[in-house]
Amino acid sequence: MAEFDTIRAGQAGVRTAQIDEGLRAHMNKVYGTMSGGLLVTALVAWAVGTNDAMVSAIFATPLKWLVMFAPLIMVFAFGAMINRLSAAGAQLFFYAFAAMMGLSISYIMVVFTGISIAQTFLITSIAFAGLSLWGYTTKKDISGWGSFLIMGVIGLIVASIVNIFLGSPALMFAISVIGVLIFAGLTAYDTQKIKTDYLQHAHAMDSEWLGKAAIMGALNLYLDFINMFMFLLQLFGSRE
Repeated sequence: MAEFDTIRAGQAGVRTAQIDEGLRAHMNKVYGTMSGGLLVTALVAWAVGTNDAMVSAIFATPLKWLVMFAPLIMVFAFGAMINRLSAAGAQLFFYAFAAMMGLSISYIMVVFTGISIAQTFLITSIAFAGLSLWGYTTKKDISGWGSFLIMGVIGLIVASIVNIFLGSPALMFAISVIGVLIFAGLTAYDTQKIKTDYLQHAHAMDSEWLGKAAIMGALNLYLDFINMFMFLLQLFGSRE
């Protein structure tokens, strides 16, 4: 009996080690995909934002409305299509979305100084890393934050659309402050959720599910980073 218990404990230990190794590989893929998306976004934003002719053709015409709202439409479309896409298809869609996001925010290259953009990116990177690490390592269950934070995002979207027409600096300031707080919370929440979802499905080891789950996790963290960066830029960026 003691020998049987020893064998069983050994098997459990091996299984736990396999899950831990799989989790590390999964998180590395999530962060790697997210980083690739940020690189695509940065390259597109720089290429378009430093080209005066392209900036004028996009943001001085009605085309700007399509460019501004296209990423939002793509996010909803991605959520609706994810179950019908392969892992490779989901990854391709993610990078297409990242490119469109770069086009959508390329105006910052004209509005803000290059130094303030770089400084804000660095600050966002440090804050994101700290928040994501806390979400990954904390023993506290923060799953209850989800519904509150999602409602906050919906409120931000509505308020931002309204302020496009109002043009209120005070409302923009309030949106930016609240936006930073909401996406800081989402960074920790999404990181913990990615980890928890993996651990709940680790026994199945469905490679297709793991591939798509990594893309969805990367998309969520990418959105947290981009939005936190944009709101911080609105608050602290130096304008041209």
